[in-house]
Amino acid sequence: MGKKILHLLPSIQKKLSQMGTQIKLARLRRHLSVQLVAERAGISRATLWSVEKGSPSVAIGIYASVLLSIGLSDDLLNIAKDDELGKKLQDLDLPVRKRAPKIKVSTHEE
Repeated sequence: MGKKILHLLPSIQKKLSQMGTQIKLARLRRHLSVQLVAERAGISRATLWSVEKGSPSVAIGIYASVLLSIGLSDDLLNIAKDDELGKKLQDLDLPVRKRAPKIKVSTHEE
């Protein structure tokens, strides 16, 4: 059985390619070899090359392992961090709660 081919919008593929390039540049700035990063991440060199090309067929867990192996695992926390549109939509949809009037309970026995 062959590899599954994913069809993405060109804008998304461009962003994945940019992310792969950024991962590669981060590895090179740290003077880490492909072999070393692949061993640390528990993947093959070919898979690391796919990550560095921004391949959509590579699982996000592999991307996470590579980021961990080069010391950038906290960068995963930046995904959808500042969801401005989502926050505005949420605020528009919040129901306004109204409290029921308090009932006074008599504390005196008759």
